[in-house]
Amino acid sequence: MPKRSGRRPGSSVSPDQTAGLKREVRQNQEQQEQPVHLLVRQAAGGDQNAVEELVRRFSGMALAVAYDKLQDPHLAEDAVQDALTEALANLRNLRKPEAFPGWFKRMVERKGYKLLRTRTRQDRGAISDEEVMRHQPAHNGEGDPALVWEQRELRNSLYASIEGLSPGQRLAVKLFYLNGYSLSEISAFLGISVAALKKRLFDARSRLKQSLPVADFIQVYSHLYEGGTRMLHLVNGDHVAEKLKQGEVQGDILPWRELYTFGPVAFDMRNEELRKRRAAYLEHTLGIPEDLYIGQCVEQEAKLERAGQYDEIVLWFEHDLYDQTMLAYLLTELDRLGPSSGAGQVPISLLCIGDFPGIEIFRGLGQLTPEQLASLSGTWKRVGEAELMLGRKFWEAYTSPDPKVHAAFLKEDLSALPFARSAFEAHLARLPSAFNGLGLMEQTVLELIGSGIQHPHELFRQAGLRLNVLGLGDLEFWYGLSRMCRGPQALLNIRGLSAFPDYRHTAPDFRDCTLELTSFGRQVLQGEQHAADLADAGLWAGGLNGGAAEPE
Repeated sequence: MPKRSGRRPGSSVSPDQTAGLKREVRQNQEQQEQPVHLLVRQAAGGDQNAVEELVRRFSGMALAVAYDKLQDPHLAEDAVQDALTEALANLRNLRKPEAFPGWFKRMVERKGYKLLRTRTRQDRGAISDEEVMRHQPAHNGEGDPALVWEQRELRNSLYASIEGLSPGQRLAVKLFYLNGYSLSEISAFLGISVAALKKRLFDARSRLKQSLPVADFIQVYSHLYEGGTRMLHLVNGDHVAEKLKQGEVQGDILPWRELYTFGPVAFDMRNEELRKRRAAYLEHTLGIPEDLYIGQCVEQEAKLERAGQYDEIVLWFEHDLYDQTMLAYLLTELDRLGPSSGAGQVPISLLCIGDFPGIEIFRGLGQLTPEQLASLSGTWKRVGEAELMLGRKFWEAYTSPDPKVHAAFLKEDLSALPFARSAFEAHLARLPSAFNGLGLMEQTVLELIGSGIQHPHELFRQAGLRLNVLGLGDLEFWYGLSRMCRGPQALLNIRGLSAFPDYRHTAPDFRDCTLELTSFGRQVLQGEQHAADLADAGLWAGGLNGGAAEPE
């Protein structure tokens, strides 16, 4: 809710403050007002008080819609009066009373179009409410004509820019910023979700910012914001976090740095013994220093503990296993933190996508430009009890040491999180198969090398396309290749390489080295041999050690 102005008696109030005060009053009224469907039923039954309340509640928005179409305040009033007369006379015919806002809006638009066809605009010397607002004195410029003139010119520039917006954006901006209606009121009247409305307002702000000089934009437009400076955005890694900052997404951004698809995991990742064991494993396999890993864990968990100080928490994730495991963990943690940190009172929203317009093969949010990421702002959906519960079940199953628990999870209703099923199926596909002892990644690598791909970087690119659902990272992939090249029953030969790269070490000769199948590798690929040594090499898949067989 907007803050009160704290103005002194007798001080002037700007139009922008007025809109904010209107919105605050309306939000207070919303908490006390009757639901629309009850008002409609009462009005249809002849209750005059209900009729007057319907007129009060919707005539302002109707005028804004009509004026946006007609550009004439008198014609707009005529359209609204005609629409009100027809609407009130036909309330009994409205089958769904809760649909009144959208029904009435369409009626206003129809009356407006009819007036446009049958009447010519008349110049009656009147000016619109916006014109009046444009020429009111600026609230901080009393006694300074130059400052008043400057602020008036800046405001005129803003209103001119608003007229250049698309119809949907223009109407949303006028209703919210100029008329002071709340998001919920506008959402019901326009027949769009609050998330879509916030997206429309965000896009409008972005366009307006481009059309005004930077200094002018800051001075005139800093008050035009639909909420969100007290938001916490949780994202996968620094790459996406940096792009979100460039795209000017409002709020604090916390990049979550973890790799739950690799190494030992447990339900309680804050357990010190597990953390030390995991840190040692990651340093041994991927070269990530133990102290760096532990320090990052402590730092990000401390920030998550303070999530209760925000007005909203937004989770930005994608469809693959890498992100879905992180999402499940964070939903579990936010659910746990609720009572103790105050996070239980903070709305949680989720943006989780598996595609994006114009991108044929969507591999993740990191593919998107800052502008494309910013375009997603406000399109998230509210997380409820069903999502929190499924996140916890996902994490419990994923971290279980029992293969039967993993298999049983897929029998659950997973519809609350749309990518949970495909991600968990991909997780199970990583386990050694009964056919030849290979998991999905190893099988894909042998097939690609068998098809003629020899160089590691091209192999990683092609494997990433085929294994999009896994969300493979390069360090994880390089380590997987190194395992396949080791031991008396190696699946691969590598030529021209002294050592595989890891977190701390690059390998200058890695780009030019070549890979080929060993004789044993060909036999395993064809199902003539079983890669038992690979299965026992200590690789982890969730809570399952690499020796665990594919669940039946």
